[in-house]
Formats: sequence, C-alpha cells, structure tokens
Amino acid sequence: FGSSIGRSLIRDTAKVNSYLRIPAVANAFPANAKFLWGKQERDQDGKMVNFLDLYAIQTIPGKEGALIEGSAIESADQSFDQVTNDVLVNMSMNNAGARTWAQMTERSAREKRPIAIVLDEIVYSAPVASEKIEGGNSRITMGRGNKGNTQLVVNEAQDLANILKAGKLEAPARIVQDQVVGPTLGEDAVNGGILSFTISFGVIFLLMLVYYNTAGIVANIALILNLLFTIGVLSAMKATLTAPGIAGLVLTIGMAVDTNVIIFERIKDELGRGASHEQAVKLGYRRSLPPVLDAHITTLLTAIILAIYGLGPVLGFATTQILGILLSLFCGILVSRLITDGYTNKERHFKYFTSLSKRIFRNANYNFVKYRKVAYVISGIVLLLGIASFFNGFKEGVEFSGGRSFVVKFDRPHDATEIRDALQKVFEESPTVKSYGTNNDQFDITTDYMIDVEGQRADSTVLNTLYAGLKPFLGSTSIEQFRDDNIQGSKRVDPTISDDLKSGAKWATFWSLTIIALYIFIRFRDWRYS
Repeated sequence: FGSSIGRSLIRDTAKVNSYLRIPAVANAFPANAKFLWGKQERDQDGKMVNFLDLYAIQTIPGKEGALIEGSAIESADQSFDQVTNDVLVNMSMNNAGARTWAQMTERSAREKRPIAIVLDEIVYSAPVASEKIEGGNSRITMGRGNKGNTQLVVNEAQDLANILKAGKLEAPARIVQDQVVGPTLGEDAVNGGILSFTISFGVIFLLMLVYYNTAGIVANIALILNLLFTIGVLSAMKATLTAPGIAGLVLTIGMAVDTNVIIFERIKDELGRGASHEQAVKLGYRRSLPPVLDAHITTLLTAIILAIYGLGPVLGFATTQILGILLSLFCGILVSRLITDGYTNKERHFKYFTSLSKRIFRNANYNFVKYRKVAYVISGIVLLLGIASFFNGFKEGVEFSGGRSFVVKFDRPHDATEIRDALQKVFEESPTVKSYGTNNDQFDITTDYMIDVEGQRADSTVLNTLYAGLKPFLGSTSIEQFRDDNIQGSKRVDPTISDDLKSGAKWATFWSLTIIALYIFIRFRDWRYS
C-alpha cells in the first residue's frame, strides 16, 4: 500500500474535496474510507511547498475515533537524535495504549500497511512499521533540516509536542527508543545523602546510650527495627530512591527515638517520685501515651495531606514519612515495651540515668518569661521578613522556570561532578548535568541562565558562557568547533515543577494548618491552643 493516494495544489484542495463528495466518486471507494490532507511540507531550502498529499484513512465501523486516542498519550517532548541529530518528538503511552500500539505495528509490519498519525484532521505521517513495537515509548522524526531551517523544524516539533500533551492526538506515532541516561542526583549527591544518614544515625545511637544508660539500648533496638521495616516496606512497594526519599529516612531516625525519649523521661519522673522500677515503667508508658499519640497524629495528618496534594518528589517524601510515623509508633511503644517487660520479669531492670543526665538538668531554672519582649521583637522581625518575601519573590531554578538544555559530546570521559562545579562558576549556580550512555563522554546540561531573555542573542550568550565553563575540558577546541562538533543538540525545556504542583503545595499548607488547628481544638477543647 502507498502512503498517499494523490497530491494537489493547496489552492485546489477545496475543489478536490467537492469531487470526492460526488456520489458516483464516493461509491467507488470503501464505505469506511475517510479522506484527509497531509501537513504542509518544506523543500530542501526550508521553504513551504505549495501542495498537499491526500490520504485515504480506514475508519473503524461503529467508532468515531481511532484505535488509539489522545487519552493514551502520557507525555510528549521535543529532543534530538544523539546519532543523526534529527529533530524528534518523543511520546510515551499508558499500558492500554501500548498494548493496542503493539497490535497495530505487528499488523503494519506483516501486511506492509501504513499507520496514519492524524492530528486535528491532518495527517502528519503515515509510516509502515518494520516490526512489532512494544513498551509504549515512541517518537516522531521531524528531520534535521539544514543550517538555514533547523530552528524552524525545532519550532514545529515543539508545537507538535505541545499539542500531543494537550491530548489531541487521534493516532500515535512510530518506533520505540531506548536511551540510557545517567543519574540526576550524581554520585556525590548520593554519597552525601548516605553520609548524612550515617552521621545522624550514629549521633542518635550514641546519644541514647550516653543520656539514658542501658535503657538507650531499647531505644536503639527500636530505631534499628524501624529503619529495617521502613526500607523493607519501601522495597516491597518497589519505591524509587530519590533525594526527598533519603531526606525522609533521615527524618525518620529522629522520629523513631522521639517516642522513647518521651517515655523514658516520664519513667525518670516516676522514679524520682520514689516509685519502683516496675511501677515506674507501667506509669511511664501509660501516662506518656497521650503526648506520643498527639505528636505522631499531627505529623501523620500533615504527611497524608502532602501525599494527597503532592506530586513527584513531594509524594516520595510523604510516603517515606507516613511509613516512618506508623512504624515509629509500632517500634517505640510495642517493641520497646515488650523488651522492657521481658527484661523486668527476670527481676532485672534497665538504668535510665547516667552521671551526665543526672547533672545536666538538676538545678535547671530558665526564666523564659523574663525575655518575652525580646522574643516578641525577634518573632516580629521574622514575620515581617516572611511577608516581604512574598512581594519580593523567589529565585526560581530550572525546576520552576525551565531552561536551556545542551547535549555536549567530549573526546574522552569526564566526571559529571567536575563539569557541574566548573559550570557553576560561570552560570553563578549549579546546572543539572546528566550523562548519556555508559561511556561518560556525553552529557545533557540544563541551566536557567538568562532564561527570562529570549532571542538569538540570548541563546548565543548562553552558548558562549557554556563554552567558557567547559573550556578546561575542551583543550584547544574553538568556539566554532564547539558549536559544530561538540554540541549534539539544544532545546528549551519546560519546568518540571508544574503549576499543579505549585497549587498543590498551597492547598497542602492551607489544609495542614486547618486540620491541625481543628485537631488541637477537639483534643484540648480550647480554641486558644489551636
């Protein structure tokens, strides 16, 4: 089968349409045939041609749309082919769309039947699949153009990607693309997260022993179990490790011992009043339960709200926090109580005091009320600065404002961290650097430098700044060679922090304050506390 059945000058398309509507002509074609015109193409010089191709589209009996509708498209963006430098539009489909797409491409490859990519009644392409395509990841090749019209092709690809994201695709594109990219965090960031996790764990572990003596062993056992349970549940959920997830784990360490701190302090108070160890343990656990539950419930409420309104990294942090809160209650109350009771039943008991903890607050007498006026002034200044920040605005990074992205290829492998540090000096802030493939000689560099300025002059300034930052890695390469040989592709990228996420953050803040205020009012029956 041929892709198109004819061609007409643009000025004659209306006349061709009238001919096709003549009953004698229409009856000569199958009843399920629909005639659509293709998009206006460009010639080798980049000029728009004055004719259009005509396509006969096979419709589905009893269905107005195509086999795959726009709702099957999950994402779309413009990029460049790393080998041919062709301008691409990448798409990803949901599971249902991917299954249908696999069936369509299998039939196309077997019968050599074209698949029409139709957008707003315009055929953008009608390729024949060479094989069955599975996975749901596809791309449209827009061509590379030449030095005179490359930007025009890029603009067309960006327009197509925006339309696809709007959900107006009637039938999807072609070819699956597999691409290996480096981690967004980078090795140093991952190592830094692990180091902070290790240090916080070690400090809390030692503090429990130094301050609570042998009772600190119970808190540390609960802490270790809490972390193991949290990591185990996240692994079972096949959760993805992210920077906010690491931050959630670090926060979990502090929350895990918070329960034991409240309980142990209550037990120490009972021992100070002359109670036996058995009585002190029973009273300590019973009387510390309300404040422990209040602290965890209020934190859990905010975490749930984050999970409801949060997207992406915020949702990952909220998930880790929710698990940490629930497991903190389980390990801090149930596990530590079982260990304590089991040890006490053998006519032994844990020690809750050390020489340090006995001295540190023995004669404590802090007159906070005396300095209330100073606290008023400090609070007022912080409040005014907070209000002023809303009017002054924030410095938005790539995640919020978008930026320019460059794919740069080097002659030999380099470390992404070294490239990031070098570019930070010229861009005045750290760009996003990701490696392509496994050779570490090609990187995707994204920066928001001069993102508010548009035009070729701004693009040229950013490129020259990029060249200046990468000069130590380029040797004697000139700016012209860098532009022609090292730059594999460039594009403007959309912000990853969407308006939906910003709106969700505002609503999460509002509902967190409201629900916590309501909880405190119901819990203590006094509106002044809330």
